[in-house]
Amino acid sequence: MSTCYAAVNSPYLVPFDGTFRIGKAPSAPSTKKDTEKELKKQLEELVEEMSELQARLYAQDSHALLLIFQALDAAGKDGTIRAVMSGINPAGCQVYSFKQPSAEELDHDFLWRTCKCLPERGRIGIFNRSYYEEVLVVRVHPEYLDAQKLGRAVDMDAIWDERFESIRHHEQHLARNGTAVIKFWLNVSKEEQRERFLSRLQEPEKNWKMALGDVAERGHWKKYMRAYEEALSATSRSWAPWYAIPADNKPYMRVQVAKIIVDSLHTLPLRWPAVDDGVRARFDDVRKALESEE
Repeated sequence: MSTCYAAVNSPYLVPFDGTFRIGKAPSAPSTKKDTEKELKKQLEELVEEMSELQARLYAQDSHALLLIFQALDAAGKDGTIRAVMSGINPAGCQVYSFKQPSAEELDHDFLWRTCKCLPERGRIGIFNRSYYEEVLVVRVHPEYLDAQKLGRAVDMDAIWDERFESIRHHEQHLARNGTAVIKFWLNVSKEEQRERFLSRLQEPEKNWKMALGDVAERGHWKKYMRAYEEALSATSRSWAPWYAIPADNKPYMRVQVAKIIVDSLHTLPLRWPAVDDGVRARFDDVRKALESEE
């Protein structure tokens, strides 16, 4: 497929041939990790580089970047988005969080509500959860399909493959039309999630983050792992790759996400817009006029 974008090399890139196995995906750094101070410095450097690349993306106004974050609760999506995108010009960035669909959204197909939020050319769009919820949480809780008014009897043996196909076509269409799609699954272990839930309970300033339903979902852990494995295997493609990022160590996770974003922006043919020769020829006159002002 012809696009301006190519998946970047990373040890966390989910292969495109359906061989991804969640049991082999690390939730913690697989090599000797840097200190927290070193990771903080690396992140600062990457954020600075990303800021310069985003300025070119915004000025050129020819491409868009869509970042999708999926994870179980307490994996660190919000904090990662905040830390990694801290140096981005807000005028060139849009963040959307997708929770339980509204009545209006349920009156449309499952891709509709996110299509409305796609980034314009020149901008970075961030989806905190996305249409992938429809093959993740809905797969674990198929009773949610009852509210979707599908207009036909649901074949539970076929519907997920049908949705994978729709997602692949959707992302392929975006890539063909100038939007680079990069997807991150933040892979937190069950034990680390437990520790983070306990921290939310024990620290008053974190109590607001605690939802009782999040704990109940731990009882479906194996179902979620199967859903993630199949979704990532079925939809990681060169034009819309998945990266399974270890999430047990937050500083390490943020550096890996930032590095992939920076490397991905480098694959785009980003250039500062050229100035028309006729306009440039008048620069000296404009400069002299400005310098002569009292």
